[in-house]
Amino acid sequence: MTIPLTKPAYLKAYIREPDTNTPQTSFPAVIIVPGGGYTHIPEAQAETLALAFAARGFQSFYLRYHFSNEVTPLLPQPILDLAAAIRQLRLHAADWSLDPQKIAAAGFSVGGHIVSLYNGNWQTAAVQQVGLGTELKLNAAILGYPVIRLDAGWPASAEKLATLTTEPAQLAADRLVNTNCAPTFVWTTADDPLVPVQNSLIYLNALAQQGVPFESHIFRHGPHGLALANQQTAWKADADQPHVAHWFDLAIEWLRDTWQ
Repeated sequence: MTIPLTKPAYLKAYIREPDTNTPQTSFPAVIIVPGGGYTHIPEAQAETLALAFAARGFQSFYLRYHFSNEVTPLLPQPILDLAAAIRQLRLHAADWSLDPQKIAAAGFSVGGHIVSLYNGNWQTAAVQQVGLGTELKLNAAILGYPVIRLDAGWPASAEKLATLTTEPAQLAADRLVNTNCAPTFVWTTADDPLVPVQNSLIYLNALAQQGVPFESHIFRHGPHGLALANQQTAWKADADQPHVAHWFDLAIEWLRDTWQ
């Protein structure tokens, strides 16, 4: 099912019906926010991630947000797209058999930038124009090899940066961390060649300073864009990393522990 947002943004949904043989009538939900350098999203990878969560009992979605050739400067529009997506989940919680108190966003690469910015911005007036109060609150955030700030290794050129924002200092997610941020799970690899590990480290430090619950796993090796880090999402031989692939089980366990 495709759920339209502000064109051309949309949510793609993978929704299960309650099983009449079990008492569970609602399920936790996750919104995948893919990477793609703010120029596109890898839809096949996003779908694979969404289906992996669906197989673990989640009502699962992925967000196709605005790209840099559609809005200039692009940011903060993708943040508003995520706000609109979360609002749709809460408005349709009963219809889609999801628990409105168990909504997570899982952002990868620049999708992690969107989710981390949202985590620190959801209560601001600019975002609250999309919804009201805690209607827009995340219950958990998952960040995979995230971009956190735009002066920490990505983007590599001033020309690329100019398509995204005229005020990069305001889009440093670590500076926006506050006590209203949702519990956060961060994973990356120490030698990511595209988005340096320093992005994750500065964000973790900010979470710790604000007392936001978090868990982090920094794996020794792996290229950028690992997704599930297995054969399903490996875009080259080195992207099949069985050790790194443990992030998914760890994230599921962390979510269940966080929401128990």
